[in-house]
Amino acid sequence: MSNDVVRLSAADQGALFASGEVSSVELTRAHLDRIELVEPQLNAFITVSAEAAMQQAADADARRAAGEVLGPLAGVPIAVKDIVVTDGIQTTAGSKILENWVPPYDATIVEKIKAAGLPILGKTNLDEFAMGSSTEHSAYGNTRNPWDLDRIPGGSGGGSAAAVGAYEAPLAIGTDTGGSIRQPASVTGTVGVKPTYGGVSRYGLIAMASSLDQAGPVTRTVLDSALLHEVIGGYDHRDSTSLDAPVGELVAAARSGAAGDLRGVRIGVVKELTGEGYQDGVASSFNQALDLLRTAGAEIREVSCPNFPLALSAYYLIMPSEASSNLAKFDGMRFGLRVEPESGPVTAERVMAATRGAGFGDEVKRRIILGTYALSAGYYDAYYGSAQKVRTLIQRDFLAAFGDVDVLVSPTAPTTAFKFGEKLDDPLAMYLNDVATIPANLAGVPGMSLPSGLSDDGLPVGFQILAPVKADDRLYRVGAALEVLLEDSWGGPLLAKAPALEGK
Repeated sequence: MSNDVVRLSAADQGALFASGEVSSVELTRAHLDRIELVEPQLNAFITVSAEAAMQQAADADARRAAGEVLGPLAGVPIAVKDIVVTDGIQTTAGSKILENWVPPYDATIVEKIKAAGLPILGKTNLDEFAMGSSTEHSAYGNTRNPWDLDRIPGGSGGGSAAAVGAYEAPLAIGTDTGGSIRQPASVTGTVGVKPTYGGVSRYGLIAMASSLDQAGPVTRTVLDSALLHEVIGGYDHRDSTSLDAPVGELVAAARSGAAGDLRGVRIGVVKELTGEGYQDGVASSFNQALDLLRTAGAEIREVSCPNFPLALSAYYLIMPSEASSNLAKFDGMRFGLRVEPESGPVTAERVMAATRGAGFGDEVKRRIILGTYALSAGYYDAYYGSAQKVRTLIQRDFLAAFGDVDVLVSPTAPTTAFKFGEKLDDPLAMYLNDVATIPANLAGVPGMSLPSGLSDDGLPVGFQILAPVKADDRLYRVGAALEVLLEDSWGGPLLAKAPALEGK
């Protein structure tokens, strides 16, 4: 079969499988061939599980042949971020401390993916324990941006975004703690969705910050994200933060939005997430997208969320505090790496110190130290407690804003993809990449990034849409409408304009 099949949307690949025109084995083999071709340049995967993927594909074919009623993504392969545990497949979280660890169970979202008949191609690269905005903090090397191999693919989920953007996988799972699905989508020209907090189970996600982490789809189209979101979403009794509520009619919302009619939809432009500090090409692409939304009948108005400028500071106290607690389990005693001291007595304390010193990278150590300090006696109220109060103010800003508009919008990231090493030695500059995405995580609201065009440097720009809690369907209606309008103006999908990456 033609390798052009890898460039089809996941929905189209699923339709071909359902009709019997292609088998899941053929689809999976085509993507594995693509991975073999471009991975030496891209490094989007930590682990490629070819044998398991082909067996899962054969199982999907057998289920179809037996007449089983399957979903619209059945038979379509998928990549999974390597912070989601997978039974029988190495799961590292991008860290040496979990090198060669093979989990004995599947995360809930992996169970759902397998039940839906999606073969898992492998595990994608990430910043260690999801701590970063560039995938430069992985113990397994940098992932490169398919648009420009000298530039970052975003982070922490740069591997998932790069794999989808380079046609190695039509679908991927990412996780988003402060923008780690949406920001990589922005800089790679893909679609990334952070569902409402609790809308997708966190059982089996290796936790960084439990009150912020959320898994979600990474795809090439809004409809594909809606299809995958419906597969992985829903209540899970094993996750105490899981919402006991329906996923919603997300696919129907995407199909409705694709009709291009947004009359009656009120869209708020967040004043605090535009203007100074945003690259000129990013701002112009955002404004052009707003003009297209107006042509579809949407009402555009400016909205002020006065506490949003405090979000970055609050996040970088709450997230490290929770991370320092969550990462305490990696002690060299139970699983993963174990390093014994070179000399002296072998005590639990000395083994733990040696293991964590060798197994954690600089960024993880930095955040553990910051979080432990913020939680220490005498500083808890001044730092962590104050940050939680700011979090409440940001949640109130969202509630007030959504009283006046249906969705909020902004650029996803202030700049396009930067070059490797450009911000690696300046953590504060790196943290600023998440300035527009962090408020959604602090409030638990859903968010989407979709490509809004190219900046003046020829690199993709992301357009962010935010909706109220449990109103994820609004993301898909507005996102699908904008996607159609943009593709009409581009003459086709943005990714078709990416420079060729052919493994040469």
